[in-house]
Amino acid sequence: MERIPITKEGYEHLKKELEQLKSVERPKNIEAIEVARAHGDLSENAEYDAAKERQSFLEGRISELSYKLANADVIDTSRVARDKVVFGCRILLENVDSGDEVTYQLVGPDESDISKGKISVSSPLGRAILGKVPGDEVVVDAPGGKRCYELVDIL
Repeated sequence: MERIPITKEGYEHLKKELEQLKSVERPKNIEAIEVARAHGDLSENAEYDAAKERQSFLEGRISELSYKLANADVIDTSRVARDKVVFGCRILLENVDSGDEVTYQLVGPDESDISKGKISVSSPLGRAILGKVPGDEVVVDAPGGKRCYELVDIL
């Protein structure tokens, strides 16, 4: 069974989403199915079809979240070493070509959100930066071509 790395915050977020789906969304959808079923002929009942489709989506997501939570490898990022880049740490990178600086946190695939400065350890940049120390250069093959960064600091 594959363990899925995740921060404590990411684990809690997935747990909260699962609880919301089970306690709010699923019952609401069951009610929508009952209401649509009460309208009679199910063969041409768009409300019923939509509710059944939503039920399928909800059950799939509940199953997916349950699997991920059961196989989660929760990593306490407060205890992460700061001498080299590892899962959970925050890093400051400088784009060698433009001089632009960016800060990222390395997280599990289910937590990555570039708009919040969180990148997956399994992304090209995440894989390239693991194990590096401040001062190291990192070259990443990006869709727009190669990008060079310098690891300025581990925060």
